Amino acid sequence: MPKIKRALISVSNKEKIVDFARGLSDLGIEILSTGGTARALKEAGIPVKEVSQYTGSPSMLGGRVKTLHPRIHGALLALRNDPEQMKEVKEHNLELIDMVVVNLYPFFEVIQKEGVTLEEAVENIDIGGPTMLRSAAKNFHWVAAVSSPDQYSQILRELKENNCSISEDTCLDLAMRVFQEVSTYNAFIANYLAKNKKQEFPKVLNLSFKKQKDLRYGENPHQKAAFYGEWEREGVNLSSAQKIWGKKDLSFNNLLDLDAALNIVEEFKEPAAVVIKHTNPCGVGSASNLDEAFRKAYSGDPLSAFGSIIGLNKVVNSSTAEKIASPGTFIEAIIAPDYKEEALEILKTRQKWGKNVRILKTGNFELTPSPFPLPYGERIKVRGKKSLNIKKVKGGILLQEEDEKTYISSELKTVTQREPNQTEKEDLLFAWIVAKWVKSNAIVLAKDKTVLGVGAGQMSRIDACLLAIKKAGRRAEGAVLASDAFFPFPDVVEEAGKNGITAIIQPGGALRDKKVIEAADTHKIAMLFTGMRHFRH
Repeated sequence: MPKIKRALISVSNKEKIVDFARGLSDLGIEILSTGGTARALKEAGIPVKEVSQYTGSPSMLGGRVKTLHPRIHGALLALRNDPEQMKEVKEHNLELIDMVVVNLYPFFEVIQKEGVTLEEAVENIDIGGPTMLRSAAKNFHWVAAVSSPDQYSQILRELKENNCSISEDTCLDLAMRVFQEVSTYNAFIANYLAKNKKQEFPKVLNLSFKKQKDLRYGENPHQKAAFYGEWEREGVNLSSAQKIWGKKDLSFNNLLDLDAALNIVEEFKEPAAVVIKHTNPCGVGSASNLDEAFRKAYSGDPLSAFGSIIGLNKVVNSSTAEKIASPGTFIEAIIAPDYKEEALEILKTRQKWGKNVRILKTGNFELTPSPFPLPYGERIKVRGKKSLNIKKVKGGILLQEEDEKTYISSELKTVTQREPNQTEKEDLLFAWIVAKWVKSNAIVLAKDKTVLGVGAGQMSRIDACLLAIKKAGRRAEGAVLASDAFFPFPDVVEEAGKNGITAIIQPGGALRDKKVIEAADTHKIAMLFTGMRHFRH
């Protein structure tokens, strides 16, 4: 259990540091400090010894070299139970340091600023801070390494309760946090420099995420799980979404389904709603108002909608809430930009499930205007920084750019004798947007901007088609069909023709495209090629 007699404090973030240092000083702990931190403590009337006075060396190179000195690191790294090392400590007249309180230059915050230069970023790479933290953390049996303001109150409490001592278990926890913080800091630097060199996929990939919460369990009750958020949050996402009602915890599966819901409704500018089950949409609707959009979405497959996740892209009003909470519905969670006060009350009280339903708000979101001339709507999500998608496999990860393009108008072309009419075009593009977010093999049937049937995750495309047609039933007559990938055979088109489907949208590019087009012409089906595939594994 280290006894704390001397602490070195050098912090960039000075939040709570005066109160913490005063607490240490009141306990009789000597304080060493540097630069701005020393000035802040002296101004607060706290006794401080300058590090330059302690080391006998001045601050050098514009402050780049202050604590990189044997008297600092010898005092941190010395093993107190090693007679030989303690003999050296005495010979060199080292005064042992028992605690380091350091947080690092704000590199991450600096690189977020508009127009920041490489030189500015480099100047905010901390050298002395991480070095002191690592020295202290390595010697955690004897030294406490404090790296964040959120640790100050716990440390002071333990010092007061234990006669200026800190338990070895606490010191180990502090050391673990140090190496987590420092590795994250280094990851920020490595990733920034890689981006500066335009290395999209660097030789060594450094990933860092911040723990947001433990989850009740994973996909199944016997699996432990936690949710980690990105440090750099852009646009609407689950890290920044606020849960405003419902059960205390969101589950692993809830978060996956909420993410699926967000991805789909974010694609639409006009009011849209989605009903998600097991990350796939069982219903999607788009209309001039949110009430009608939700009605359409829920009508797509009411049986599958039991126990679903609902996503909406506009502020929820009372009439939409009335429809969500109508008799026979059972909703697990809802995510939307926001809710009117009366709408929130309806969702909380109208149904038995209201006391438990998780309600999340994201704030408003919109597609960034596309640089492409898209006559049927803007359907390319353009972000300031490229977003990457990570998938875990045994022994490693797969990394790819997010699938942010949905279609490009210049690549849309009619390949059949019959052109789709305007209503069919709108429904085709609506169905195409939805198919992008359905697990492959994916087939989506739609009419009047309403999903009528979905075939998801099937091993063959014809099975996906048959499932979607079965879901739609008689409603397939006059509907349109979207396929996330090309047709290797004409069989899907033949089934579509038999069931009265009038138009199809698909990427094209198969060896048998000619036969597929001939089958469409035989059934007087209009067909659009997108030139873009949307597999989702």
